[in-house]
Amino acid sequence: MNNLIFSLNTTMPIFLVMVIGYILKQIGMLNDNFVTVANKFNFKVTLPFMLFRDIATVNIREIFDLKYVLFCALASTVCFWVIWGATKLFVKDKSIRGAFVQSSFRSSAAVMGLAFIENIYGSSAMGPLMIIGAVPLYNIFSVIVLTFEANEDGAGEEAAHGGRIKKAFLNILKNPIILGIAFGMVAALLSLDFPAMVDKTIENVAKMATPLALIALGAGFEGRKALAKIRPTLAASAIKLVIQPLLLLPVAAALGFTGEKMIAILIMLASPTTPSCYIMAKNMKNDGVLTASIIVTTTLLGAFTLTGWIFILKTMGLI
Repeated sequence: MNNLIFSLNTTMPIFLVMVIGYILKQIGMLNDNFVTVANKFNFKVTLPFMLFRDIATVNIREIFDLKYVLFCALASTVCFWVIWGATKLFVKDKSIRGAFVQSSFRSSAAVMGLAFIENIYGSSAMGPLMIIGAVPLYNIFSVIVLTFEANEDGAGEEAAHGGRIKKAFLNILKNPIILGIAFGMVAALLSLDFPAMVDKTIENVAKMATPLALIALGAGFEGRKALAKIRPTLAASAIKLVIQPLLLLPVAAALGFTGEKMIAILIMLASPTTPSCYIMAKNMKNDGVLTASIIVTTTLLGAFTLTGWIFILKTMGLI
């Protein structure tokens, strides 16, 4: 029961902030223009600041574990390519493929992952390492699939295969979230010590990322349209919350990962879909309605599935 209450206290506040955004939109306090502007602001400013802060403040040289980082990177890579390949085979509606793939493999590792780990262990050293191993790939792979599966009409080079590859490469290079992670790595490796004024500015901007993303997500949620896409929503949610951890947690255990490392891996594999999926999907001409539906569903169900996984890991003596 304590595990259930703990997990509900972690995930339900996130879900309820989305509900607040939805209610504010329904009563006319927020509008579509707010959602558009907030999503761009989050994508280009607050999320990069948050990731920069999370990584720049960690002593990378002291805690770096190559085996652990490689596992996080390889697990993320395998999940992405297997899901995209299966989607190509089984999802007939081309307009939802990009959103489906991104929402199925990409976890809320940065937005809620660190907070979840810190709630259990008091401080997080392995969380930032997991972010280094997984989150850059989350964004690179998301840019690739969203570029190739974008809902846009075009001809010539832009519609051609070569044009898509070039566009994906450029999108990766200028992706604000990837840049935030890269600058954070440089700051961490150089052990840069910013003046208090700069630190507080970074902290204040970073703090806006999660609540603003959730408010915009709730405000942009279109309930009736989402219900029309309930089957892909449930399929993606099952992949995200159950199938990924079911297949890869035993591999992590066999490699000897326990304690804080195992919890970080659990968050990487089984936490709800990150709200930044919605921001990227909307900004890159993919299905925002399906993405929002999957985020809401995985956030609501994640309280229960994460509780189950924690119970299993505790029973096996892995955490």
